[in-house]
Amino acid sequence: MSLITEKQVVLDLTGTDRAEATRILGQTLVAEGRVTDLDGFLEDVRRREEQMATGLPGGIAIPHCRSAHVTEPSLVFGRSREGIDWGAEDGPATLMFMIAAPEGGGEDHLKILALLARKLMRAEFKESLRRAQTPAEVVQIVRTEVEQ
Repeated sequence: MSLITEKQVVLDLTGTDRAEATRILGQTLVAEGRVTDLDGFLEDVRRREEQMATGLPGGIAIPHCRSAHVTEPSLVFGRSREGIDWGAEDGPATLMFMIAAPEGGGEDHLKILALLARKLMRAEFKESLRRAQTPAEVVQIVRTEVEQ
């Protein structure tokens, strides 16, 4: 099964802070049957964020965790016009990728994270995500660039 589906894309993420945004992104995983307990999953994400913020330079955030509440490795994409503070020194994130891995899926989690981080260093990848008009476009970009 694919890491990301069109239902795991939120093009107009409206959360006012990272907790609210994370809840909105997490709800897509519950709706797809990839997370069995939203509150338990969000607690795992929150604990990971407490260790170190996952905001990156250039308006990027990659919240991630391993959780017993995740049924399969998954990726959710969110885009915010206003930006959401995710702890990066250069300001709020406008592009968010949430990585959810099953508790025993550490290796998959790290592979996804490393590949995604490398792709996000490329300006054309980020720009294509900023310009995407539909969830289908985002899924196609991610599948082409990340799911090799």
